[in-house]
Amino acid sequence: MFTVSSDPARLDVPLIHQYLSQQSYWGLGMPLETLERAIANSLNFGLYGPDGRQAAFARVVTDRATFAWLCDVFVLPEYQGQGLGKHLVETIMAHPDLQGVRRFMLATLDAHSLYRRFGFQDLPTPERFLEIKKANPYGVPTGN
Repeated sequence: MFTVSSDPARLDVPLIHQYLSQQSYWGLGMPLETLERAIANSLNFGLYGPDGRQAAFARVVTDRATFAWLCDVFVLPEYQGQGLGKHLVETIMAHPDLQGVRRFMLATLDAHSLYRRFGFQDLPTPERFLEIKKANPYGVPTGN
């Protein structure tokens, strides 16, 4: 039985850091201090196996009233294909602190079908949204 918890004391921060900084396409090279600051200022979710080991992670940057940004979602490779990502997102979307949030956003390269199950849609007016995006914020060598 896999369980989801938002208790920050249960998070395996070294495991999360290893995945985000070395395996994810969005967080390569992320310093541990950056992750620790992000976790401290977010609503975090860990998914844990029957042995208590962490198998997945997600965090929500939110004011718990009007805005939420779902990010850093991952399931470790050895646990993929079991519906755990769906279970994790389902639990996040049902969290009491996120009910009634006016705008809930995320960005994904390849998991659109997962998130559409929960009501996420393409931006109807993307021209209204602006961003500042640093190309290589953690100074990861690009090979060029």
